[in-house]
Amino acid sequence: MLGAAAAVTLGATAAAPPLARAIPATGERVPVVGLGTWQVFDVAAGSPAHAAARETLAAFAAAGGRVVDSSPMYGRSEEVLGELMAAAGLRSGLFVATKVWTRGRAAGLAQMRASMEKLRLDTLDLMQVHNLVDTEAHLATLAGWRKEGRVRLLGLTHYHAGAHGELEAALRRHRVDAVQVNYSLAEPEAGERLLAACADAGAAVIVNRPFAEGALFARVRGKALPAWAGAELGVTSWAQYFLKWILGAPEVTVAIPGTRNPRHAADNLAAARGPLPDARARARMRDDFERL
Repeated sequence: MLGAAAAVTLGATAAAPPLARAIPATGERVPVVGLGTWQVFDVAAGSPAHAAARETLAAFAAAGGRVVDSSPMYGRSEEVLGELMAAAGLRSGLFVATKVWTRGRAAGLAQMRASMEKLRLDTLDLMQVHNLVDTEAHLATLAGWRKEGRVRLLGLTHYHAGAHGELEAALRRHRVDAVQVNYSLAEPEAGERLLAACADAGAAVIVNRPFAEGALFARVRGKALPAWAGAELGVTSWAQYFLKWILGAPEVTVAIPGTRNPRHAADNLAAARGPLPDARARARMRDDFERL
């Protein structure tokens, strides 16, 4: 059950569905703000943190969210996500992504099977090679899995700008459906070449680290939002400001901020409503942020 505060927040946003963008490979449209599970869903059963994760997933789904991302490197996150989806009957409404993060075909196969069991899924929406670890081996396995109907889409990920060149090279070697990469006002490097390369390759872009692991909030602590951003873009929080800047890039399919706070989940999804900034407004947003 949602807490009263989360229910109030959701009531204010539920009328308008969030903006959705198409995954190029399938044409399927997904809301442009998703939910990451790194650290925040790595919680013990029966703990207050577990209850918060349950409430957050419910708030996210109720506000129109769909894309949820996890990984075997995230501790218990896959298991907790699978349990919560099953308990709430949410699986059919969510787009679930996870990753393979090991070396060797046999180890990768074992890890992916374990992930499917933890997530309680027979078919996964998106399996990604995490941080480009043994890409060739895992994509070969996943090609077979796709033919068997065990996974729908294949992807590659990294979290550091130093690997963007490797991601771009991998895009040229392999036909993948999605690339997950860091991109934010604090880490804008993907906008130099990689986003365009993804668009040229017909790959969806999933943005991780949209708040640079909290560094963006530390930068603006105690600072007022620019009044023009509220008037022109409907921004009511710094989280929405940061997310709308990301989503203003047309190549971005979905950003996946992580949270275990249901009010934050609903607030993040509010960035997927109302106008997005054009190139002029994005430049102004970046200038205002850099002057802080």
